[in-house]
Amino acid sequence: MDLMHHSSTFLLPTIPLHHRPSLTYALVVLNQTLPRFAPLLWKHAQLRLCADGGANRVFDEMPLLFPEEDASDVRRRYKPDVINGDMDSIRKEVLDFYRSLLCILVAGALGGRYDHEMGNLNVLYCFSSLRIVLLSDDSLIYLLPRTHHHEIHIQTSVEGPHCGLIPIGVPSRSSTTTGLQWNLINTEMRFGGLISSSNIVVGEKVTVQSDTDLLWTISIKKL
Repeated sequence: MDLMHHSSTFLLPTIPLHHRPSLTYALVVLNQTLPRFAPLLWKHAQLRLCADGGANRVFDEMPLLFPEEDASDVRRRYKPDVINGDMDSIRKEVLDFYRSLLCILVAGALGGRYDHEMGNLNVLYCFSSLRIVLLSDDSLIYLLPRTHHHEIHIQTSVEGPHCGLIPIGVPSRSSTTTGLQWNLINTEMRFGGLISSSNIVVGEKVTVQSDTDLLWTISIKKL
């Protein structure tokens, strides 16, 4: 009969090298009060999953375990990898907070068959509350929702200078930018008219404000 080893090393601040388990820990947080050693469990887990209202517990109670730290900093440090369930218990403010910390990078999303490319662009609109970046070897694209003013920090060592702002589906009656060679000033954009393609970034920050959703695209440099 095989021997099975057991050890609660996940309760130790640091797991000694000679006690490192062959197991991979996954932490599931339910909608109950967090134990005082929850940060230790979080540290040792490779996957952290909140079951619906368990995300409320992490959001509300983790900062209480670090009273001398800023609550927002603690929440950013202890963010779940997965939130699952029927979402009837998680508060909207909590879901919105964790969504704002997530950015999904999609490699190989551009190029190839054009209908696939358009389908990937459609995903940006279907999930406009998430940050999704479509990437190819030459450029990247993401959505700038009309619900926000946007400040884009240009990583000049790896991207630019060519860029574009494109309305898809709905014309823009008014778009305004700063930081571009050809800025928009309450400019109307639509297919069959003006769109901001082959523009140039001139600094390290671009601002965008529009009455409709816009696609932002910028070239990626060949290093």
